[in-house]
Amino acid sequence: MRWAWVSARTVGRICYHSALDGVSKRNEREREMETPSRQRAVEEPARRAGLPYPALVGILGGGQLARMTAEAAARLGIEVAVLEREAGSPAARMAAREVVGAWTDRARLAELAEGALVVTLENEFVEVEALAFLAERGVPVFPTAHMLGLVQDKLEQKRFMRAAGVPVPAFAEVARPEDVARAAADWGWPVVLKARRNGYDGYGNATVRAPEEIEAACARLGWPERALLMEAWVPFARELAVMVARGRAGETVVYPVVETIQRNHICHVVRAPAAVAPEVAARAAAAARRAVEAIDGIGVFGVELFETANGEVLYNEIAPRPHNSGHYTIEGCVTSQFENHLRAVLGLPLGSAALVAPAAVMVNLLGTREGPARADGLAEALAEDGAHVHVYGKLRSRVGRKMGHVTALGATIEEAETRAGAAAEAIRL
Repeated sequence: MRWAWVSARTVGRICYHSALDGVSKRNEREREMETPSRQRAVEEPARRAGLPYPALVGILGGGQLARMTAEAAARLGIEVAVLEREAGSPAARMAAREVVGAWTDRARLAELAEGALVVTLENEFVEVEALAFLAERGVPVFPTAHMLGLVQDKLEQKRFMRAAGVPVPAFAEVARPEDVARAAADWGWPVVLKARRNGYDGYGNATVRAPEEIEAACARLGWPERALLMEAWVPFARELAVMVARGRAGETVVYPVVETIQRNHICHVVRAPAAVAPEVAARAAAAARRAVEAIDGIGVFGVELFETANGEVLYNEIAPRPHNSGHYTIEGCVTSQFENHLRAVLGLPLGSAALVAPAAVMVNLLGTREGPARADGLAEALAEDGAHVHVYGKLRSRVGRKMGHVTALGATIEEAETRAGAAAEAIRL
């Protein structure tokens, strides 16, 4: 069954494109830093007429994002090689080649890249030096070492985005715990503390609501061994996210603006499209696109944003890879974020990001226990009409760990969320 909603899609496209027309020029500072060899790396593959088979893509990391990228690759006849620190990762069990070793091990990196048309990554925790090593060997790597270096440190990321004209909340470095109280005197309480590197899914974030909580929060995040930044609390009306795909020739596709429901800094639900005013959606899409263009990104990027009560849109963070807020695109859009990521890094034409139904909702499946993974209630979840169940194949569960997700489409957000929520409620991992 297909919904009769062509006019709504047309209106949505008009809203997006009218907002994005003014932000396509690339950041001048980034353009000046380009070398001729880097320019050729961007331009030449975009002219490629096709792929030689067997076509191989190397992926640094073997978790669920790499697994879903491998699934998208298989539909295009593309094989993947995966480098992960432990054997038997979710993606490795679907890969044509599994390489086990540290992401800093040059021998293993060379093994991953052997015969690969391109190497990409599924998380931003890979060292920049690893990407630089592959690039020095003549292997196309996206995101590039230079681009990853701009966003890996969240303090430097915020500084760069602010300089690029992306609207950001107030932020500052935490040199010592006393800095937090001084900032709160200007910003007000609460204050959000973040690890500058390697934080995800709430690991590396702390909300400080009073001066007496500062010392414990800094210690919990690993200070002083671990560098921190702090941000003013944003009294947001909604948390938003936008997936942006950008190709090797600079062509860009922007996915619908979505609302994300977070609990304890972990995404639980994604609603597409977000129920925001058209002008708010336009501002969010424009900010996301500007952020990706500013870092000269190639691939798919997840951009997290805040909508304030007065309709202002503020930048939160960027992920230089497929993102949890884009999982709904597998069933919900003409081209999934994973397929467009592959298209982008391979220099192939980007696919449409249009929704295929009026609404799509994704619900994360989080671990409910510690120990070996087991999908209780899977049969009941699969019996839910219209629910698409994804289990990531992780061999061990822990409380709060992302173990899978459910997506459902509908004529309304409410209908889609009811379907996805019923299936998610049935399954325990």
